[in-house]
Amino acid sequence: MPKIIAAAGSAIVLLLCAAAHASEIKVMYPPPLRTLLAELLLQFERESGHKVVVTYESSWLLVERIRKGEIADVVFLTTAAADELIREGKLARRRDVVASSIGVAVRTGSPKPDVGSVEAFKRTLLAAPSFARNEGADSGTFMRSLLERLGIAEAMAPKTVLVRQGFVAERVAKGEVELGAQQMPELMAVAGVAATPLPPEIQHVIVFCAALPATPQAPEAVDALIAFLTSPAVAPAIKAKGLAPR
Repeated sequence: MPKIIAAAGSAIVLLLCAAAHASEIKVMYPPPLRTLLAELLLQFERESGHKVVVTYESSWLLVERIRKGEIADVVFLTTAAADELIREGKLARRRDVVASSIGVAVRTGSPKPDVGSVEAFKRTLLAAPSFARNEGADSGTFMRSLLERLGIAEAMAPKTVLVRQGFVAERVAKGEVELGAQQMPELMAVAGVAATPLPPEIQHVIVFCAALPATPQAPEAVDALIAFLTSPAVAPAIKAKGLAPR
């Protein structure tokens, strides 16, 4: 009996020590990482004992908040956005976490779009009665330039719906547009659509990183979070959400 009591006492001490070292981490992330981080951050909390406080916004709004002086322990942004904020002195360093690609989506049950080649993709766009893309976000900016490069920007303009915020695929799922383009993890996050990546010749890869301020409030907890998100153990979860580990 004394041994059992001693073991129980030791377990309680360990739990109290873990609680004493638990930290709160303020994290910001954008829509392309929503389904992935919503899952992985909960797992990190369970395994580490740390508490994660989340701010979820469009990338451009996160950048605005950081520029206005808001401080987070970790901000997930594209490497381009993070590097700009680092040059401005708003952030200090970054660690690449995942890579995202661009795709197109149709409503579930519709014929799969032919995007097997650049010419096939071009024909698919021109044949679609309606098309949606982001306005201002990375995928939307890329698609706008791609349509210009393909020489079909003028033909696509009258049937294009621009989505300022949110998931383009939601318009597809509701039947408001026939074809939508956005980052693959955003398309895959919406029920009722089937997503297909663009052909390799015109694919656009966007790398997301964890960007940190010079002095995070809980540096050890932040290091633990980054190590968790870049560990081989979470690679299958990353791939399942339409992303690639870095």
